[in-house]
Amino acid sequence: MAAKPIVAVSSDRRVLDPHPSHVAGEKYLRALIDGSNTLPLIVPSLADDIDIDDLLDKVDGVMLTGSYSNVEPHHYGAKPSDQPGFHDPQRDAMSMPLALRAIEKGVPLLAVCRGHQELNVALGGSLHQNVSDVPGYHNHLENKDDPLELQYGPSHPVTLMEGGVLRKLCNAETQMVNSLHGQGIAKLADGVTVEAVADDGLIEAFSVDSAAEFCLSVQWHPEWRVTENEFSMAIFGTFGDACRARALRRQV
Repeated sequence: MAAKPIVAVSSDRRVLDPHPSHVAGEKYLRALIDGSNTLPLIVPSLADDIDIDDLLDKVDGVMLTGSYSNVEPHHYGAKPSDQPGFHDPQRDAMSMPLALRAIEKGVPLLAVCRGHQELNVALGGSLHQNVSDVPGYHNHLENKDDPLELQYGPSHPVTLMEGGVLRKLCNAETQMVNSLHGQGIAKLADGVTVEAVADDGLIEAFSVDSAAEFCLSVQWHPEWRVTENEFSMAIFGTFGDACRARALRRQV
């Protein structure tokens, strides 16, 4: 039996009882196992100690996960956050260079939620620190008092761009998505193509023009109960196929 492709998964640095730890949500790992048929490998956010090129030579894909933390505003020239406790500078230092180098080296990349935001910033874009404070946009935040099934349930439609990766995956103009987030794209990075837009105009997905392989970034959470959603399975399945193709090339 052929070995499964290995996917490097970004991690959050958190202090747990009371030790610094590097963690990734199980839902992302399960989605890679069940939706992509790949082997997830959690990468610690230790940028000073990890050679990114060496890491990428050993893996077949990269996934930037969601997180409750936000990208530090100084990365996109914005004023300091009014919620400094919601940041993870160690993750910023690891994930953004990892994403850029993965694109340069032709490693398949899938970015979700925080990963979507940090990829946009890494490529030169900026963020709204609080989308709900910007006139014209809905409140995209979840109610944390709700059960997870409701928090991650379908929240609003997105329009899929004609000719785009997502439109081809489902052959439909719109999809309902479970998008829950406080921040969102303000200035879209150069060199990317919009893949999906929310009903209030917020950019919810893009692909990277220069990427030689699969490179998709989405604001919503396709990893949630991935096997129960055909659209989510198409996203993770296509990512897995790209990772398998790279794995074969690495064996040559």
